[in-house]
Amino acid sequence: MSPAFGAMEVEHYSKGVLLEPFVHQVGGHSCVLRFNDTTICKPLIQREHQFYETLPTEMRKFTPQYEGVVSVSFEEDEDGNLCLIAYPLNGDHDNLENLDNSDCEPKSKLLRWTNKKTMLLENEKISKEWVRQHRKEEKMKSHKLEEEFEWLKKSEVLYYTVEKKGNVSSQFKHHNPWSMKCHQQQLQRMKENAKHRNQYKFILLENLTSRYEVPCVLDLKMGTRQHGDDASEEKKANQIRKCQQSTSAVIGVRVCGMQVYQAGTGQLMFMNKYHGRKLSVQGFKEALYQFFHNGKYLRRELFESVIKKLTELKSVLEKQESYRFYSSSLLIIYDGKERQEVAVDSDPEDLEDLSEESSDESAGAYAYKPTASTVDVRMIDFAHTTCKYYGEDSVVHEGQDTGYVFGLQNLIDIIKEIRDESSE
Repeated sequence: MSPAFGAMEVEHYSKGVLLEPFVHQVGGHSCVLRFNDTTICKPLIQREHQFYETLPTEMRKFTPQYEGVVSVSFEEDEDGNLCLIAYPLNGDHDNLENLDNSDCEPKSKLLRWTNKKTMLLENEKISKEWVRQHRKEEKMKSHKLEEEFEWLKKSEVLYYTVEKKGNVSSQFKHHNPWSMKCHQQQLQRMKENAKHRNQYKFILLENLTSRYEVPCVLDLKMGTRQHGDDASEEKKANQIRKCQQSTSAVIGVRVCGMQVYQAGTGQLMFMNKYHGRKLSVQGFKEALYQFFHNGKYLRRELFESVIKKLTELKSVLEKQESYRFYSSSLLIIYDGKERQEVAVDSDPEDLEDLSEESSDESAGAYAYKPTASTVDVRMIDFAHTTCKYYGEDSVVHEGQDTGYVFGLQNLIDIIKEIRDESSE
């Protein structure tokens, strides 16, 4: 159990939720925080908030579900630890009680707003003594990781060996350097501003990784242009330079972050945006191949679903009049949990639905039957999105976002190349 869950017992958080780093954040610079099992939150930017409020119906399946706004403050707990606490906006408890958690299991793990003096996990009571002891142990672990973390933050591609004990997904907490970096930066920013301002609005969004046991996440920066219409000349020049020096200018897409579970070695692989910017077109293709390879075999069964979703998204965006998704990202997510092994000489009933494509040439006496693993494709990060319907924007664009659509088509083509070459 995480220390954040245990801290719910502490009376200080009787009307708030202690926010944790969102451990599956692999890109971006804005801090994403975990609110509960199915919901994340991030600092509210008016333009992005407006996007979610006015989102066209046909685009909703390709974006996270918007779930409202909370007030977040920077505080110290009774042990002097710095933390971020979310409260209902304007004291409106109904604002969060109405969150749709119907797809999250088990429901006993969900955090609820409450008017009681203490906030507890449903059906679970934890003593204050246990909380203090648990947090003390976590703090000691944190110190041991501190020196290693400082070195890791400077590395662009990382491999971590996952301990055999415990659930794989629970161990991401100490292994994702990008989310830790963003969380530290957010705490520092809010600490510096605490004397002048200590109430921030955050938007609540669907946690796209919640349905996966071991989420593999690819964050792609889309489009041939990244700067918004309101960018300063310095910002504009900086973004243009980044595009020209990366695959963004050539194919309209670049790697912004990656997290992949390597079943063959029991390792987690992370790639950050700095490495993604250095990749050539061939390097980008190799990175995509790596994203779909679990260290044992290529996850070929995922290709058709990804291609189908990307093609559908491309069709939707081609019909969007005036939208420009500058600096927006596209996430591709699947479950890295290893597929079930079924012996080739097993009972015929066990093999009746195995496809030829799911067998692996190096599997020996085994064929691999994919588990029910779905692939998700979603657009995120709309801080610089513009549209003529926003009204106040000085620049009004016409037609589709050709840079984004160009990137999508190239992404589709490259994934098809990987699929075709792997089947030869």
